[in-house]
Amino acid sequence: MRSHLLQTDICWHDRQKNFDRVRALLSPVNVAGGDLILLPEMFDKGFSMDTQETADKDGETLSFLTSLAKDFRSYVLGPRVVRASHSAKASNTISIVSPEGVLIDEYQKIHPFTAGHEHEAFEGGSRVVTFTTADPPVSICPVICYDLRFPELFRIGLSRGAQVFTVHANWLSTRHAHWRILALARAIENQAYVLAINRVGSDPNATYLGGTIAIGPRGDVVGELGDQEGVLSVDIDIDEVRHWREKFPAVRDRRLLLG
Repeated sequence: MRSHLLQTDICWHDRQKNFDRVRALLSPVNVAGGDLILLPEMFDKGFSMDTQETADKDGETLSFLTSLAKDFRSYVLGPRVVRASHSAKASNTISIVSPEGVLIDEYQKIHPFTAGHEHEAFEGGSRVVTFTTADPPVSICPVICYDLRFPELFRIGLSRGAQVFTVHANWLSTRHAHWRILALARAIENQAYVLAINRVGSDPNATYLGGTIAIGPRGDVVGELGDQEGVLSVDIDIDEVRHWREKFPAVRDRRLLLG
């Protein structure tokens, strides 16, 4: 299985331009059936608190993700903003779509970024999500941006069999050094692949330096991008996860301490 991590310069509040950008970036890439296509946080409109503007009210973004999955016969993990009729706040969500265009599950960001006032517009989720691909069977746990700072979330995913963690982000340039360090730590401590996708460019509120990175279960960097748009395509060798966890059983040796 190969994973294709799209590092995009998101067009502010312009859904169609962002859809076109994703397809343009994927056009020259050799995507095989059953591969993973991974998009950055709020790839369709940018990281905005104006959820009336950015919410996928008519399912336009979900329809795009569905068509992308079917066109490439691949799994697509695409973030979008969802507003439920019963809630005053929106959810920062990843939709997981199968190669057949079926919505498998959705993950709602558990940790809104309070320093950026995200909690005022977005409701935090309460459920860690894992799903398993068909061929080969790979257990994947998606998280969003600020979630990367909370190792306990990853431990729950690990306890549910996760072999790959995907991190979909709009990670600010002001704390860019933390991005790489934390991604490496999450891979090393969970003996799992970490595929961390960040955006580049700027919006009215911030700048972003990219640094999309793929890390193997030993903490080895499999691939990494700089500060320009691009696609990072890497192989996922699940046998390597199993082999390393057997050879160096840190995951098996962990103990639950209650204080």
